[in-house]
Amino acid sequence: MARVIIVYATDYGSTKKMAEAVAEGVNSVDGAEAVLKMAEETKINDLLAADALIFGSPVHMGSMDYRMKMLIDKVCSGLWMKDALTGKVGAVFTTGSGFGNSGGGAELTQLSMLSNFAELGLLLIPLPKNTPGYAKAGSQWGPHGRSADENLKPKGLNDDQLVAARHHGANVATVALKLGGPLAFAK
Repeated sequence: MARVIIVYATDYGSTKKMAEAVAEGVNSVDGAEAVLKMAEETKINDLLAADALIFGSPVHMGSMDYRMKMLIDKVCSGLWMKDALTGKVGAVFTTGSGFGNSGGGAELTQLSMLSNFAELGLLLIPLPKNTPGYAKAGSQWGPHGRSADENLKPKGLNDDQLVAARHHGANVATVALKLGGPLAFAK
């Protein structure tokens, strides 16, 4: 069994909706189980019990949500000191508006979360461009759902934008299952 925790923060419900789509993808893989958690509810044991971590954040001024950053600073940093997450699988997704087709700051937000995962020693899973739904809601780093129109009026996510999220969840679960647990690295 591969346990995949999907940790997210949400403002208007779009990131939660994408997190649920990622969980559907995880649960579509035989032998995988998705666990959804809000960032502020996530504890050390939640992360330790997972084979894979998927973090999702709305984009805030070109960066991740403060609740995600608090989780990384307050919970993950102690795990980093102990190398407790090394060898687990990690992936990210974002939602947001801003200007530009994918939404301003989406790539920077994904990269900042992935940078933290790299520090933690996680094996990073990107979103290949041949992933179904990539053209509507993808970047090479992970799915991104544009949740506002070109005039920055909130519109939420539609089903077309969630296809890439579902496949991303399935990809991460498949990798976690194939690894059969965290990889061990020399100390």
